[in-house]
Amino acid sequence: MTNRATKDDKPPKNAVGRLKSRPQFLRVREGERRKGKFFLLEVLDRQEPDTGARVGFTVTKKHGNAVERNRMRRRLKAAVGHSAAIAMKDGHDYVIVARREVLTANFADLEAALSQRIESRPRQGNPRNSAPGKHDGKKP
Repeated sequence: MTNRATKDDKPPKNAVGRLKSRPQFLRVREGERRKGKFFLLEVLDRQEPDTGARVGFTVTKKHGNAVERNRMRRRLKAAVGHSAAIAMKDGHDYVIVARREVLTANFADLEAALSQRIESRPRQGNPRNSAPGKHDGKKP
């Protein structure tokens, strides 16, 4: 007899959901951004700790033809599946925006960079203010 999963069974810790629709991707843009050598990581805390982490991948057309873009996406998916999924926090959405360097990077370096960016804390300190200019509130 086979052991079938029921509704009450939780997915394994490293199972990560997917972001699929444009509104989901746009909502993550409101979160924090963590720059890396191989990609830009956008992170949004959904304030729902009982739901799993979700991840989406973006590779723009400026980074090559369809074959190269798909290879970049596949490499990032594999890196998430192998090691980074464990570091992802429940209730968070992640969007990974690939850079061209993903194609030539050593896979171990890619995995390490992804895990490091996911686990890194947001920068503390002064919030970024706009540059002084015409609308900075000061009268001449």
